[in-house]
Amino acid sequence: MRSKTGIVTSNKMKDTIVVKVDSYKEHSKYKKKFKVSKKFYAHNPGNTCKMDEKVTIYETRPISKLKRWTTVEPIAKA
Repeated sequence: MRSKTGIVTSNKMKDTIVVKVDSYKEHSKYKKKFKVSKKFYAHNPGNTCKMDEKVTIYETRPISKLKRWTTVEPIAKA
């Protein structure tokens, strides 16, 4: 089961949060590392996660058009 850790950027939808996950990539020619961000829509039953919290999400079956992730637990306030 794949999991990712990121920061909650939006919790305005019902039972859904938007999580921004940062990762680093390396340029193929110059070998410089740079940051890349991606947003994931995650299922949040009961709207327990708040804005700017660090959360762990894991992959699950498709819940809606965009939701393919579910929250595990909030880690801490970022």
